[in-house]
Amino acid sequence: MNFSVECKDKTSRARCGKILTSHGEVSTPVFMPVATRAAVKAISSKELTDMGVEMIISNSYHLYLRPGENIIKKAGGLHRFMGWPCSITTDSGGFQVFSLAKLRKISSEGVEFRSHIDGSRHFFTPESVIDLQLALGSDIIMPLDECVHYPADKNYVSNSVELTLKWARRSKKQFVEREGETSLFGIVQGSTYLDLRKKCALELAGMDMDGYALGGIGVGENEELMREVTDYTVSFLPENKLKYLMGVGSLTEMLEAIASGVDMFDCVIPTRNGRNGQALTFFGEIQIKNAKFKEDFEPIDPSCGCFACKYYTKGYIRHLFNVNEMLGLRLVSLHNICFYVTLIRAVREAIRKGVFLEFKKRVIEKYQNG
Repeated sequence: MNFSVECKDKTSRARCGKILTSHGEVSTPVFMPVATRAAVKAISSKELTDMGVEMIISNSYHLYLRPGENIIKKAGGLHRFMGWPCSITTDSGGFQVFSLAKLRKISSEGVEFRSHIDGSRHFFTPESVIDLQLALGSDIIMPLDECVHYPADKNYVSNSVELTLKWARRSKKQFVEREGETSLFGIVQGSTYLDLRKKCALELAGMDMDGYALGGIGVGENEELMREVTDYTVSFLPENKLKYLMGVGSLTEMLEAIASGVDMFDCVIPTRNGRNGQALTFFGEIQIKNAKFKEDFEPIDPSCGCFACKYYTKGYIRHLFNVNEMLGLRLVSLHNICFYVTLIRAVREAIRKGVFLEFKKRVIEKYQNG
């Protein structure tokens, strides 16, 4: 992977760049739709590429359990298995493992856990997680880390940071020994304790990772604290490396994080909310199942060029939800991903023109005020 910064905003840390992987070019900032189990829910790979999606993210924990790395290797890797021609980031699965709580046991060697599917026992080590993602053929991979819940006791978080750093060193060693041809990121933890965030960021920077992810953010803290922690953490990471805010992706959260210098995002909002009938527009959110749309024969957003807005109306899509027709959730999900692609393109254009902060303020106000 190669990353280059092409343009910087003069009044914030926002920037535009290019990621070059063996599967193509990715413009940054970039939003990655979530393909947890090797599929973005209800949407095909062709539909994603037609909308301009350049990178997606999948989850190693879920792919390890089903269908298993051997099947994906036999298929020729994750790209071929899921029919996706562009770049893929994979998460280590650390968040999923640690969210199991009663079903896992942490040690310095790794984490033992029981499958949420059948209760079978498994053991992840930093080394095995690297091997798993190399077997998948991911373009960007994440190390095993410990993501703590919020709020958390500082002593516990301090020990967790030490464990995350220890695992990062082992992950880097395994990655180098395996001569990984992909890119390995480090994950900054530390909850909302700024001194621990700084310590973790600086030590990871010293390991010369290919990029840096901000983990443990957006797990319960308020938006103001989230912005403070994000902005503070990014300031200690190498400027010439990618920064990725994991699992955070509302419009406001992304724009604020981009101003802090974040380049990559992923979130389930566009598809999860779409499946529940919430359509996203620059004038706010539309609850398509509401009765007021029963006789509304306008598209979700007349200015949107997605398939749903070209051919269907709010009244028709509402009808699809009322009769439990899966086309309805597909159409809103398609529209929402198109909205995210359009938003990120507009962000890049605003940065290039030197008007990002004005753009951010205007878009947030319009979105929140409807």
